[in-house]
Amino acid sequence: MESRRNFFKKAAFVAGAAAMPVSTAWADEQVKSKAATTGNTSFKNTYIKNLFVTENQYRMGKGAIVKSPGFEKAKTILPSPIWKNHDEQIGMYWKAWEMAFNNIKDPSEGSGFISSYIDTAYNGNIFMWDSSFITMFARYGTRAYPFQNTLDNFYAKQHPDGFICREIWGDSGEDAFERFDPTSTGPNLLPWSEMVFFQHFGDMDRIQNVFPALAAYYQWWMLNRTWKDGSYWTSGWGSGMDNQPRLEPEYNPIFSNGHMTWIDACLQQLFVGKILVQMGFYIERWQEIENIEDSLKTLKKFIREQLWDSESAFLYDQYKDGTLGTTKGIGAFWALWTEVLEPDELDAFVNHLKNKDTFNRLHPIPSIPANHEKYQADGRYWQGGVWAPTNYMIIRGLQDKGYTDLAFDLASRHYDQVFKVYQKTGTFWEYYAPELTEPGMLARPDFVGWTGLVPISVLFESIFGLLPNATDRELIWEVSLTDEHGVDRYPFGAEGLLKLHCDARSSTSAKPSITIESNTSFKLKVKWGNKQEATLAVTSGTNRF
Repeated sequence: MESRRNFFKKAAFVAGAAAMPVSTAWADEQVKSKAATTGNTSFKNTYIKNLFVTENQYRMGKGAIVKSPGFEKAKTILPSPIWKNHDEQIGMYWKAWEMAFNNIKDPSEGSGFISSYIDTAYNGNIFMWDSSFITMFARYGTRAYPFQNTLDNFYAKQHPDGFICREIWGDSGEDAFERFDPTSTGPNLLPWSEMVFFQHFGDMDRIQNVFPALAAYYQWWMLNRTWKDGSYWTSGWGSGMDNQPRLEPEYNPIFSNGHMTWIDACLQQLFVGKILVQMGFYIERWQEIENIEDSLKTLKKFIREQLWDSESAFLYDQYKDGTLGTTKGIGAFWALWTEVLEPDELDAFVNHLKNKDTFNRLHPIPSIPANHEKYQADGRYWQGGVWAPTNYMIIRGLQDKGYTDLAFDLASRHYDQVFKVYQKTGTFWEYYAPELTEPGMLARPDFVGWTGLVPISVLFESIFGLLPNATDRELIWEVSLTDEHGVDRYPFGAEGLLKLHCDARSSTSAKPSITIESNTSFKLKVKWGNKQEATLAVTSGTNRF
């Protein structure tokens, strides 16, 4: 299978481019880094040091090598889904975990990595973009293995000014890009992964530990990836959407920033900035990042006034002359995780996902709309390809904004397409074709990797509808299936272990019959049918509703 870089070199359409205490499966061994933090070169030191970096304990070089327990042992600890008459889908779930455990790696000697990690499943290097999403499904396996520690290796490599490279060589631990290269970093999604983990397990110690690194990295973006109006820029590689057609023709679509304001980067910064402020309140450090909080108000105003087109009801990039770009890219849907649009605007925006001429294709949701001149039926990477991370972002964003029915429809069809390809090929792929029940053009196989999101996170969160928030002691269950379903050994909070079961129903409007066995107490909010819901108190023992 050809590498992504070789693919771009050969393709004519691209210009010039080629830690939880309850686990019994962990075996901890302290390890001290033998390599200094990256950034030691023959160049003169011009770092403007960020004070938060001095608190980043991961740069001190202490971590843990945690040997994999192996899949068979982990299987007795992992959550076990139940879905009546869907045995093959359950088999796909377990296959994803088997691949994930096979992708666990120990740091190479002298690399400076401080923790064992789950590999990106790409080229032997670790990628910030991939790892942020990988840890979002891998968190369900936390009781068997500390997958979240994968991100510790990025924090260990933070520069004195807050920079973290988006790709780091797996063998040497060195940055793959100079920090001021337009392709050197992003997308900035580490705070999202950490907040998702925190809301699931309530690990306050981890939030306190990662906060300085995350705050410093955000501030690096503020200083080094903004235009004078406060908007953000990146590049094709920096955005993670390598060859998406969005720049003006005189610019290289992969390596250049195009003197352009990038809508996805702006929305991501608005989103994760809000998360950092939230973290700041949790650990009583919000006063220290008031500059971030203040910048969010300006950024939100800019996006609304400059990047929103009310006539087409879409958000766009902005060219250097102030005009809007013409590509309706999937990155605009990061708006689902912000408050940038008013309710009526959001409704019109979301309607694009229902349009069969654009994003609502055989395999939803393509990275550019089907009526774009560069759209490819086989995906051709980001010229129509369907990708697990962006689909996850959209589906969960729809749920967060209350578009439950649409989220369930898109999640079910996306899941079904991945399942059908799995039936044919026996594996998971880097991305998928939008018009065919096939992998995308030149997609890499065995990609767990972020495609593990589909058989694990999409199944639990968007098909079963289980949304944990242990920090509020609440579990939301959006019951959309009429099949009998549930999860055994579902982790909740630091020590909680649940057995969740929903009986089969005659229709989606029928009230669910739910049984929960729990070793902890929490609030259960059940949602079903046409905005019907009930809030129930779960106590230790067997609960029937």
